[in-house]
Amino acid sequence: MRVLARVEAALTNQTGYLFQWSPVCLAVGIGLYFSLRFEPGWQVYSCLLALMLGLVWTSRKMRTGWAALAMGGALIAAGFGLAGARAHSVAEPVLSWRFYGPIEGRVVAMDRSASDALRVTLDQVRIGDVPKDRRPQRVRLSLHGEPVSLSPGQRIMTTGHLSPPQGPVEPGGFDFRRHAWFQRLGAVGYTRVPVMTVARPEAATEGVRVPALRMAISERVRSILPGEIGGFAAAVTTGDRSGMGQETLKSLRASNLAHLLAISGLHMGLLTGFVFLICRLALSAIPTLALRMPVRKLAALCALVAAVIYLMLSGGNVATERAFVMASVMLGAILIGRRAISLRVVAVAALIVLVLRPESLLSPGFQMSFAATTALVAVFGQLRDYGPMPGAKWTKPVLGLLLSSAIAGLATAPIGAAHFNTMSHYGLLANMLSVPVMGTVVVPAAFVAALLTPFGLEALALHVMGLGLRWILSVSDKVSGLEGAQGFVVSPPHYVLPMFALGALWLALWRGRAKWIGVAPVAAAFLLWGQGQRPDVLIADSGGLVGVMTENGRALSKEKGSGFIATVWLENDGDGADQASAARRWPDTSGATQRYVWKGKELVHVTGKRAAQGFQECRKNQIVVSAVPLDLAGDCGLFDPERLKETGSLALSGGDIETSRETIGHRLWSPEKAGNHRSKQAQ
Repeated sequence: MRVLARVEAALTNQTGYLFQWSPVCLAVGIGLYFSLRFEPGWQVYSCLLALMLGLVWTSRKMRTGWAALAMGGALIAAGFGLAGARAHSVAEPVLSWRFYGPIEGRVVAMDRSASDALRVTLDQVRIGDVPKDRRPQRVRLSLHGEPVSLSPGQRIMTTGHLSPPQGPVEPGGFDFRRHAWFQRLGAVGYTRVPVMTVARPEAATEGVRVPALRMAISERVRSILPGEIGGFAAAVTTGDRSGMGQETLKSLRASNLAHLLAISGLHMGLLTGFVFLICRLALSAIPTLALRMPVRKLAALCALVAAVIYLMLSGGNVATERAFVMASVMLGAILIGRRAISLRVVAVAALIVLVLRPESLLSPGFQMSFAATTALVAVFGQLRDYGPMPGAKWTKPVLGLLLSSAIAGLATAPIGAAHFNTMSHYGLLANMLSVPVMGTVVVPAAFVAALLTPFGLEALALHVMGLGLRWILSVSDKVSGLEGAQGFVVSPPHYVLPMFALGALWLALWRGRAKWIGVAPVAAAFLLWGQGQRPDVLIADSGGLVGVMTENGRALSKEKGSGFIATVWLENDGDGADQASAARRWPDTSGATQRYVWKGKELVHVTGKRAAQGFQECRKNQIVVSAVPLDLAGDCGLFDPERLKETGSLALSGGDIETSRETIGHRLWSPEKAGNHRSKQAQ
C-alpha cells in the first residue's frame, strides 16, 4: 500500500504536466499494432473499444494520479485502434506476380531513383488485361530509356516490368512492402523502352492541378538557376528533387546537410518566422494599426497563410504536413494568447500528426523532427529558469545557434545512426556554416521571389537565393571530402530505439529528481546496441545474392546484380565497402556457381540457367541457394525461388534459420500466400 501511495503522490505532483505524455501513450498503442505478427480481427478491436471506454469512465471516478494512469491506458488502446483503422482505410489491390507488358497511367509525381533514373508515380493505371479488382491503383516506374520531359497530369504508355513491392531484404529489416501499402503503391518496376504520350496534361488536369503548378514553378526556377543549384532551389521551394544528381545527394548526406533538402520543420519554421517578423515590423510601423489592432496576432495570421501556401506548393508530403502541423499549432497558440513554444504545444502537434497518419511513427523523419523539437524546447526551458544567457549582446545569437545545433544533433544522432547506419563527424561544423545562410539568405530570397513572380521580376531574388545555395553546396563538398568525414554504424536490435526513446522522453517530460531515472534505459540502449550481433549468413529473397560474415566484413557472392540488397546489407553491418569490394572477400566469384565453407557446411550459390542445369545432386552438409528453380536429388537445404517466395529473405546465425515471413507474420501488407515456416536447424 505504501508503494501505491508513493506512485499516486508522484503522479499527483505531475499535475499540469501530464498532458505532454498523451502522444507518448498514443504512440505506444500504435507501436504495439505494428509489432504484431498477425492482423487483429474485429474481436480484438471490440475488446479494445470496450477497454478504452471503461478506462475513460473509470478515470472520471478516480483521484488525479490514478485517473492519469487510466487515461494513459485509454490512449494506448486508442492508438492501437487508430493504426488498425488507418491500415484498413488505405487498402488497395497489390500486384501478386511479376508482370511484363503494356503499362498506361497518369503522372502524379516525379523523382529520381537510386540509379539516378527519372522515376514517375502513375495513377488511373491500366496494365495489360489485368481486371480492375486486381489492378493496382498506383504504380511507380523508373524510366531507363531515352531522356523524356513529363508533366503531372500527362497520361503516358510504355512497356515495362512490374513486380510487387519488395519485402525486407533481411529478417527484421526495413519493410518497403508496408511503406508502399500506406502510400497506396501496388507495384514498382522499370522500363527501357520509349514512353509515349496518350493525353496531354491540359486534357487530364483534374486532381493534379497543384502538382502541375509545382512542376511549372520548378521548371521556371531551373531555367533561371541551371545545374545542381537549380535542382537544389526547386527542391527547397516545391519539393521536386528530380533535378538533383545522386553525387550531390551523397555529398549532402555525408556532411549531415541532407535535411536541408526535405521541406520539414526547419524550412517551415524559417519561412513562417520570417513572414511573422516582416509582417509584425510592417504593421508596427503604421501607428494607427499598431495602437488599435493586435499586431502580433495579425502577423501570426499572415504567417499561417504563408504556411498554407507553402504546404500546397511543396507537394504536401508527410514531412511537410508534419512541419505544417507544428507551425500551425505554434501560430495558433499566439492567436489565442498562449506561449508559442512549449512542450504542451509540441505534444498537441504530435497528437495531430499521429491521429492523421499513425504510420508516420515508424518514419525516421517523424522521430528525428520531434526528438529535436522536444529536446530544444525542454533544454531551453530549463535554461530559461536559470536566467538570461550570459555574455555580450552580440555573442548571444552565436551561442544560441551553437547550443541549439548541439542539442538537436545529440537528440537526433542515435535515431539517424539507427536508421541510416552513418554518422557525420563534422556535421555540426557543416550545419553551423550552412543553416544561418539558409535562414538569412535562401528562405527570405525565395519569399521575395514569390512576391515578385506576378510582375516577372523573380529572377533577381532567385539569383540571390542561388548564391546562398551555392555556398551550402560548397560547404557540403568541402566537409564530405574531409578524411573520416563519415562513419558507419551497425544496425541496432529492434528493441534498442524504443528503449532509448522512452528513456529520453522520461528525461525531457518528467518533473522532479525522478527524471534522472531516464538515464538508465538510455544507457542500457547504448549498451545493448554495442552487444548486438549481425547474422552470419544472409540470403536474398530472390536467391540472387548470398552474404557471409567474415573477419574482414561480409563477403558477397556477386560483384554485380542485386545492388540495392547488397548496399543495405553492408550498411546494416556498419561496413563502408561497396559491393565490388565485398565480393572480393569471397574466395572465388568468377564462375556461375560460388561456394563458401561456413561452420563445416558448404554454401553453394547457383546463378543462371546453365549453372542450374549442371547442378543435379547435393549433399547433406550443403545449403544450396539458387536464383532459378532447381529439382535436386539428395538431402540438402535448398532455397530456390519457389521456396524463397514462401520464406522471404533469410538470416542464418549459429544453426538457426530466421525468415522474413516469421518476423513480419501475416499482416494486411503481406503477400497473399502467407507461408508459416518456423525457424529450424539448418540441415
